[in-house]
Amino acid sequence: MSVRNRIEVMHGVNLDQLARRDPAHYSGMSFEALERGIAAVADELGLSTRFFHTNHEGDFVEHLHRLEGMTDGIVLNPGAWTHYSYAIRDALELTGIPAVEVHLSDLEAREPWRRQSVIAEICIARIQGKGPDGYREALERLRKELAA
Repeated sequence: MSVRNRIEVMHGVNLDQLARRDPAHYSGMSFEALERGIAAVADELGLSTRFFHTNHEGDFVEHLHRLEGMTDGIVLNPGAWTHYSYAIRDALELTGIPAVEVHLSDLEAREPWRRQSVIAEICIARIQGKGPDGYREALERLRKELAA
C-alpha cells in the first residue's frame, strides 16, 4: 500500500493580507508565518504540503480542477468565497479528494452572512475559531482519514 500523505493547502481571497486584518479575528500573524507554521506541523505529522493562494476565484477553481493525482487531501480556507461560491463548491466536489475547511476566526460569532458555508457539507470536517492551531487539527484529521 502506498503512503498517502500529500496535502494541498489552499488559501483564498485576502488571506495574503492577514497581517493587515483585525488581529482579534485573524491572529495578527503574517501570511508567510502562517504557511511556515503549517509546513512545520505537517512535517511533524509526516505529511508533505504544497501551498496555493489566489485572490481570483476562477484561479482557485482551476487549481482544484488540476489536483487529480497530485494530492491526497486538501486543507482549504477560501475566505469570503466560503459563503457564496458554488463554483468553488462544485470544483471541490469534482476532485473527490477528502477536504477540511478551516477558518482562523469563529464564523458563528461574527456577522450573520459569514455563518453560511456552501462547502461544509462536502468536507470531512470544518474547523473554525482556533486561529493558526486550527490548521494542526485539520492536518491531523486528514492524516487520520488517509490512514484509514
